[in-house]
Amino acid sequence: MPTPPAEFLPKWLEYARYSNTIDPTAAGVGLGTILIIVLFRRFFPRFPAMLAGMTIATLAATLFHLDIETIGSRFGDLPRSLPSPSWPSIDLHTIPDLIPIAFTIGLLAAIESLLSATVADGMTGDRHRPNIELIGQGVANIASMVFGGIPATGAIARTATNVKSGAKTPVAGIIHALTLGVLLLVMAPLAKLIPLATLAGILVVVSYNMCEFSHLRGLLRAPRSDVMVLLSTFALTVFVDLTVAVEVGIVMASLLFIRRMAEISNVGSVTRELRGDEEQEVADPNSIAIREVPDGVEVYEIQGPFFFGAADRFHEAVRLMERPVPVVILRLREVPAIDATGLHALEDFHHRCLHDGTQLVLSGVHAQPLFALQRSGLLDRVGEENVFGNIDAALNRARELLGLEPVPGPTPFVPTVARETRTPGDDIPG
Repeated sequence: MPTPPAEFLPKWLEYARYSNTIDPTAAGVGLGTILIIVLFRRFFPRFPAMLAGMTIATLAATLFHLDIETIGSRFGDLPRSLPSPSWPSIDLHTIPDLIPIAFTIGLLAAIESLLSATVADGMTGDRHRPNIELIGQGVANIASMVFGGIPATGAIARTATNVKSGAKTPVAGIIHALTLGVLLLVMAPLAKLIPLATLAGILVVVSYNMCEFSHLRGLLRAPRSDVMVLLSTFALTVFVDLTVAVEVGIVMASLLFIRRMAEISNVGSVTRELRGDEEQEVADPNSIAIREVPDGVEVYEIQGPFFFGAADRFHEAVRLMERPVPVVILRLREVPAIDATGLHALEDFHHRCLHDGTQLVLSGVHAQPLFALQRSGLLDRVGEENVFGNIDAALNRARELLGLEPVPGPTPFVPTVARETRTPGDDIPG
């Protein structure tokens, strides 16, 4: 049959069209290769099963003079020497046109290589170092142009084959390269004898191992949103393209992550809740429920990352404030991070407080939000004397603004905010 199209559905339609041209000998060699690999893995697990399958199938095809296509009959004589190094010609006028193409190739190469490394991690239980992977790939691709090479990436099929053959360290990649070099320089006449059906059988085994059906069944029992990302990525990989599937999968996973972060983020007036149920028993030693909140003070608390997904909840919560109060304490003890939208929401709330004659006091500010407040200038506008590491100090600041005497905390405060620098006005590290 002619060369089939690259797309999945057209390719299989073409295979079905030419199904009556299947060569029984080639199909038998391919199936025999698969059988040999399975038997070697079952009875000789320490021996490289794929090498055994390729060797035995090649010997059988040669000894019995089987009329099947081989590497030599399809591609002709293999080169037996390395290319001579030469510096490529560089045309400064074409560089602007090549820059977008170079970025595209670099991005796709990085995605596929990191995907291959992730597949290897799942098969070995190890963890790769993305920066080292990309640096090594970039240096190798730049150096390969001296020998007339083209950009290369980590390949999932070769990676999975390597791992299934017992590879555990990057030394396997070096051995792979040296082996290919030896085959090219010394054993090219023998490599020509390898049947293409044998290589097809090896790839079938590799593809089956990559599927990891037992792991896939466990993934299908995950939350529906994760299953949707999994199935969408799988469908796009099969019917469209691997690169498109990865890009869409990353976008879907990012949107799902944002949705989940927005769900766990919460904003509310803990003062109003406390006054609605004064007998509530609270196990949290830092809870506002076991502290005396003076009249004229409203306490709000943000829980979870304060980013654009939670900004609307914050606006909705503070909008419910019935009337302006002299002091508002905003607890940020459960806010590990804040983004530009969160800062903008705090800025708007601070302007509203200034308009209403309300003093804003911040409590329990972690390191990243504190740094963001300082960089944005909001820390100076709120005043360092109004930023505290714990609620007891913040309540005493509110009492000071109301002209009341300070009150000691009901229990020793349990620190929840860890940072090296001392928050202005904070008497207790928090």
